[in-house]
Amino acid sequence: MDIKREGVGRQKLIRRVALIVIAVIALGATTYGLSRLKPAAPTVESATLWYGTAKRGSMLRQVRGLGTLVPQEILLVPASSEGRVDKRVMLAGTKVTANTIIIELSNPELMSALSDSKWAVKAAEAEMLDLKARLNRERLEQKSKTAQTQSEQVQAQLQYDRDDKLFKEGLAPNLTLMLSKAKAEELTLRLGVERERLLGYDDVIAAQVEAKKVNIEKLRAAYDLKMKQVSDLHVRAGVDGVLQDLPVQVGQRVTLGTVLAKVSQPWRLKTELKIPETQMNEIRIGMPADVDTRNGIIKGEVSRIDPAAVNGTVTVDIRLLGELPQGARPDLSVDGTIEIEKLTDVLYVERPVIGQANATVGLFRVTPDGKEAERVQVKFGRSSVSTIEVTSGLKLGDKVVLSDMSQWDSHNRVRLN
Repeated sequence: MDIKREGVGRQKLIRRVALIVIAVIALGATTYGLSRLKPAAPTVESATLWYGTAKRGSMLRQVRGLGTLVPQEILLVPASSEGRVDKRVMLAGTKVTANTIIIELSNPELMSALSDSKWAVKAAEAEMLDLKARLNRERLEQKSKTAQTQSEQVQAQLQYDRDDKLFKEGLAPNLTLMLSKAKAEELTLRLGVERERLLGYDDVIAAQVEAKKVNIEKLRAAYDLKMKQVSDLHVRAGVDGVLQDLPVQVGQRVTLGTVLAKVSQPWRLKTELKIPETQMNEIRIGMPADVDTRNGIIKGEVSRIDPAAVNGTVTVDIRLLGELPQGARPDLSVDGTIEIEKLTDVLYVERPVIGQANATVGLFRVTPDGKEAERVQVKFGRSSVSTIEVTSGLKLGDKVVLSDMSQWDSHNRVRLN
């Protein structure tokens, strides 16, 4: 027969409650323990990263910019008169001398004006010759008249002397003497006037001839100007160099002052660097610079700083001090670095992707075993093109990741595979 056991149900209930309590306590402890664990460090391929090592010593501060080689001077060849482009004798890129004809213009109106000016000069010269002949003829007539008056004066004086002698001897009346005397005095006075008139003819001739000469010189100057304008229809380069541009076309009508060509001297080049406006604070005229033409490096110095910024950059001119390498030509793209200063005995590191001067950034420092990298706060000082000064956060020999690690900003350490 079955015997009823007392308290078995109660024991089972107590056991179940105990198991539930233990399970709850274990689950809570496990959850708490897991919450206290640090998140697993992500793994990064070490070969894809760029590293740098903190060093101490001298650091050369430089500023870099892209630029081009440009001529020191570009000669603009303007049109000295209106005309039509008949022919482009030379093409851009051709070597030219000062007397090389590069463009031929035509201007029928100017040719007609030249002819008119030429005949005006000839007419004025003929008028001067006619004036000289007429004035000389008048002078000869005056000279003849003066000689005739002098002859009459001599005769009158002789008549007066004879009548005076006869009057003294009582052989001639007083009236005859007085008439002879009056005639002699009159002719003496006339002779003086004629002589003065003859002497004045030289001044008259000189004055009228000089006036004609001035007029002729004026007409000849106009003719020479027309001649030069006609000659300038054969447009010349003006200097030895390379024809850089011909901005006009055959058949085009050009006005006075229109730019017909640009001539440069490729052996006289300078560099125009575009420097970011934020890096211009310390650049000064006279600072040394290096220009990389991809075919050699040329020494230079800062010669001019543009006072205005364009699109966030400032143009800095570099005067080249060394010889130009083969292949150097205008508009060649170059790289340039300007030396700011040389720092001595400073801690520095290669410039990271996110490194800026006088900023504090988080960098991953590689552990001594090389298996992990942990984030440290590094304060930077002065910067250069490829290096930057470290003021705190790193010590000599520390190896850091210089690559962009922004995708791991939420982690303080990474594993290096």
